[in-house]
Amino acid sequence: MKRILLAGAFALAAGGQVLAADVQMPGPPGLPPVYVPVVPGYSWTGFYAGVNGGGVFGQSNWTDPIFGATGNFSVNGGLFGGTVGFNYQTGPWVFGVEGDWDWAHLSGSTFNASCAFVGCTTESDWLATVRGRAGWAWDRVLLYGTAGGAFANVRAAAGTFPFMSSTQAGWTAGVGVEYAFAPYWTARAEYLFVDLANASCGFTNCGGTNTTVSLNENIIRAGVNFKFGDEWW
Repeated sequence: MKRILLAGAFALAAGGQVLAADVQMPGPPGLPPVYVPVVPGYSWTGFYAGVNGGGVFGQSNWTDPIFGATGNFSVNGGLFGGTVGFNYQTGPWVFGVEGDWDWAHLSGSTFNASCAFVGCTTESDWLATVRGRAGWAWDRVLLYGTAGGAFANVRAAAGTFPFMSSTQAGWTAGVGVEYAFAPYWTARAEYLFVDLANASCGFTNCGGTNTTVSLNENIIRAGVNFKFGDEWW
């Protein structure tokens, strides 16, 4: 009996060693996966305000029933002012409305026979626009088109006559590119064409009977805007 018990104990011990050899012990715990934060894309939605400035070049033409037309002559100058607006982004599309008011110094003259060689001068010293915008955004870069209404004063005088001044409405259209260089700041460059309604200038200022004065402008300007975050609206 003693031998049988010893043989059984030996068999159990040998079987346990075989089972222990078949069971692999777990290794040391592995490192956790590296967390890579998801960077959200830039959102163009929100209100913004800023400043802009640039150069202006264009053309003016005087037409009088008696003296005829001067033909187009060049006007040029600069402008500087402020901008306010709102954008709404859906997918890559960005839609918005924008208004601006700029002080301007735009002037040009011609001295041909239709001006009796004394000089016909056209000036403008402010410009305002109210426009819609639509564009396509690549994260922080926005390409857009814009169009709407334009308003400006048109000043005109012949020779040493005093200047007349009237506010004229018209239309404007253009294109631009804007870049968000910081969370709340964007920079832009844009081109606008402005075509204003004709102004009327009489004998007291222009020496003619009922002279019409046309003015259009090409504007190339840059600007910087501050975009208000969600906590402001």
